[in-house]
Amino acid sequence: MDRDVDVAPPLPESPAHDRTPSAAHPDGGGGLRVTVRVASHALIAGLPVAVLGVVAIVLGPEISAGLDSRAVAAWRTVFTAIVIQGVPFLLLGTLVSAAISAFVPAWVFTRVLPRNPALAVPVAGVAGAVLPGCECASVPVAGSLMRRGVTPAAALAFLLSAPAINPIVLMATYVAFPGNPWMVAARLVASLLTSVVMGWLWLRLGREEWLRAPKGPTGHTAGASRAEEFRVSLQHDFLHAGGFLVVGAAAAATFNVAVPHSVLRLFSDSVWWSLPVLGMLAVVLAVCSEADAFVAASLTGFSPSARLAFMVVGPMVDLKLIALQSGTFGRAFALRFSSATWVVAVLSSALVGWWLL
Repeated sequence: MDRDVDVAPPLPESPAHDRTPSAAHPDGGGGLRVTVRVASHALIAGLPVAVLGVVAIVLGPEISAGLDSRAVAAWRTVFTAIVIQGVPFLLLGTLVSAAISAFVPAWVFTRVLPRNPALAVPVAGVAGAVLPGCECASVPVAGSLMRRGVTPAAALAFLLSAPAINPIVLMATYVAFPGNPWMVAARLVASLLTSVVMGWLWLRLGREEWLRAPKGPTGHTAGASRAEEFRVSLQHDFLHAGGFLVVGAAAAATFNVAVPHSVLRLFSDSVWWSLPVLGMLAVVLAVCSEADAFVAASLTGFSPSARLAFMVVGPMVDLKLIALQSGTFGRAFALRFSSATWVVAVLSSALVGWWLL
């Protein structure tokens, strides 16, 4: 019986001069190159450690003496106080925010808004009190509302008011300013006034081409359990906002210790300069809204109205919010909206501070 035999053509042999030492002998040139590469990386990585070790040995006594100085001790005290006071409110706010994000559909908010956009703006501003979370959570919620047909002006009013007038923030403000309930009332009124005015301004002057339509799903994540969404949201919000809390506390402590009081008096003694200075400081520090009241309370050299401006501006305009708004709504919108919000927030703080404080 004939059998079919598949005969594969022979592979051409590589020329002798193409056989590198690493191919012919795996432990040859290739191993040498790997060894050299590892040694160079170890040297580069170990050099800074060695330098720091030498510095620590040589300057160890001076560093130890410096850590016991009154300035460093004051820095540690301010930093620790801000973090310890702010973390419980931050955790509580992110717990509630994660629960709302996981278990409450966004369309629920559309049921309570009037169809008239001018009336929907103040209602959305007041409805911000039902989202006890930091400003990081308000941006995706506002985008979700827009995707469900809520007018952008109302969604933007909600975005600004939610992290500023919710019960967690107001409670933290009451604790940070003991015996001064007027500061809580002033923060509520000034923040709500800013959010409503910005909603009306967008309704009157805003253009569709400035606002990029937010993209994303119109409901909860498909295939994900509510418990898993709660865990992911809580983990993201707490770690993200907690990092900014630590950075803000460190910056506030450094500001209190490093900046001479004579420089502070140049601004703190002036009504016209103290408000915009603390307004700009709120943008740079980017402290979470659940903890910014404790930072403001530590700025004792400034007037109550200036510290009110710090608390009103912070949850509405800061570096992380500008980045979040740029990614969600576009850079053109974020720059215009943030700049206008800062001006309105400072003016509202000056007006309400003059009235209540």
